[in-house]
Amino acid sequence: MNKTELENIYLAEHEKQTQYRYRINICAGTGCISSNSELILKELTDQVKERNLQDAVLVKKVGCMGLCAAGPIVKIEPQGILYKGVKPEDATEILDHLDTDPVERLLMDTNIPFFNRQKKNALENSGKVNPEKIEDYIAHNGYKALVKAITTMTPEKIITEVKESGLRGRGGGGFPTGTKWGLVAKETAPQKYVICNADEGDPGAFMDRSVLESDPHVIVEGMAIAAFAVGASEGYVYVRAEYPLAVKRLRAAIKQAERIGLLGENICDTGFSFNIKLRLGAGAFVCGEETALIASAEGETGNPRPRPPFPAQCGLFGCPTLINNVETFANVPSIILNGGKWFAQTGTESSKGTKVFALTGKIQHTGLIEVPMGITLREIVYDIGGGVPDGQKFKAIQTGGPSGGCIPEEMLDTPVDYESLKSIGSMMGSGGMIVIDDNTDMVNMAKFFIEFTMEESCGKCAPCRIGTARIYQLLTKFVNRKATEQDLAELEDLCEMVKETSLCGLGKTAPNPVLSALRYFRNEFTDKIIKEEPIPVEFMIKEKVAV
Repeated sequence: MNKTELENIYLAEHEKQTQYRYRINICAGTGCISSNSELILKELTDQVKERNLQDAVLVKKVGCMGLCAAGPIVKIEPQGILYKGVKPEDATEILDHLDTDPVERLLMDTNIPFFNRQKKNALENSGKVNPEKIEDYIAHNGYKALVKAITTMTPEKIITEVKESGLRGRGGGGFPTGTKWGLVAKETAPQKYVICNADEGDPGAFMDRSVLESDPHVIVEGMAIAAFAVGASEGYVYVRAEYPLAVKRLRAAIKQAERIGLLGENICDTGFSFNIKLRLGAGAFVCGEETALIASAEGETGNPRPRPPFPAQCGLFGCPTLINNVETFANVPSIILNGGKWFAQTGTESSKGTKVFALTGKIQHTGLIEVPMGITLREIVYDIGGGVPDGQKFKAIQTGGPSGGCIPEEMLDTPVDYESLKSIGSMMGSGGMIVIDDNTDMVNMAKFFIEFTMEESCGKCAPCRIGTARIYQLLTKFVNRKATEQDLAELEDLCEMVKETSLCGLGKTAPNPVLSALRYFRNEFTDKIIKEEPIPVEFMIKEKVAV
């Protein structure tokens, strides 16, 4: 495969798709598939064939279109008509209305803030390309960045562009991506590895899963560019086995890239060779931590290791290893194509680009969103999310998954960036956002998250193993209204101790939901403390007389 061959595939596929009068895209992400979108795809395909419309209408599966709450979603191009809540029996009516007005009862307003307030980069191809067809990805400028990188750029230049972009790790830590790449690149070991961390385990989070299901080739391309930049020849995607559709499509993408020479030996006749393999995780939350992930990928128990040495120096099988998460790699191709300065135009001074979030909970528009860094939480909740449904009131938004915090309404004007969220007791995390309404008890909410981290703790260090269990016991006393003032003091001290002394990120961040709830909803804890009844005067007198 060379630049000319890639261009020929691009032109052929682009011409093929643009010759159709109508292109009908059906969401084939997990959410819509669970609502029978595959039956809709089959029904539309069969009817197009029966009506002899194969030369005029292209029916194809695509990835997530974002507004999961409205699925299954069908989009008619080039008109941009979006249908929601489609059923297989609606296929006839949809085709009947191709040349007339849209089907009014299925029509979705694409002018709402959910769509026009977003800015797509990592999700640019989601909902547009067939995730199971490499030619479709190439028709949307796929693999141009890889060919450009390995044929016209040096590894040093690639790393410089990534540094100039200001891209930071999207897995939660926020470490500068270019700096991490530079650390691995300067190592002189003969064998280096690149790992994509797809072990997404936060409750309510589905960002990485959606990218892998909707646009798997962008991860393959991003990893290959990273490998060339740091001098690696082998890559692994560590993905949880509970994502069968993501695993299936990722495997297919790797095979397709190998077939046309974009993975494997001597790519583009440059002498650069790179292969990707999958490692399936068994769902241990702690394996989201990079050293635990490495241990698991090696076939060992997924326990974290003390650092230093860091994976950049001693990672997989003792070799220098670059680890980034799915969304981080998804941003790389566009940075190489458009330049680091282009990427840095979006966002804030310290948090550049866009961020993908899974917006869930008590919110009108549940789904996958990508927004510019610096947007406020209020804009996400009320503009993009449409506010809290069913006449309830907003109470808090939990960001960062079990490692994050619960943010109250008075803090909703906080901009979404790494430092701002940390300053109010939460964190960016990998991108989960759970909206909480006024029916929710915040002590119960804190107990839910600490129970999750307690059960997911690997048990290697005492602060996390024992500390989270004791925090859970104390929160149970509050929920049962049997707590005392002393329990409240112990709860706060214990949270700080676990945060400061745990071995890895799981333990260090486990108390965050509890601490933020104590900070902003303290009254819900104090209201549950046992009130000691004063001893009646009559009783005291009787006791004295008896003596």
